Amino acid sequence: MEGWRLIAGALLAMSGIVLMLLVMAKARERHGRASDAAIAGAISFVALAILVLLVLLVLPAVAVWVVVVLVGGTVTVMMLAS
Repeated sequence: MEGWRLIAGALLAMSGIVLMLLVMAKARERHGRASDAAIAGAISFVALAILVLLVLLVLPAVAVWVVVVLVGGTVTVMMLAS
């Protein structure tokens, strides 16, 4: 496995965990129930795990870095908006 895939996967995982926590906080804020936050967290975790596996194993270089930049940008915008 190439080194750039490991770096991209680590960056995606770190920003994805922050994004998952932000999504859980938004779900709890909107609905006020812990069960909604847990469901949002589970869905986010599965989506993140699939995306990291695709980055590590399948996607071409350009698509990998586009995904990393998009997730990082999303986290930045959500952190600034909250």
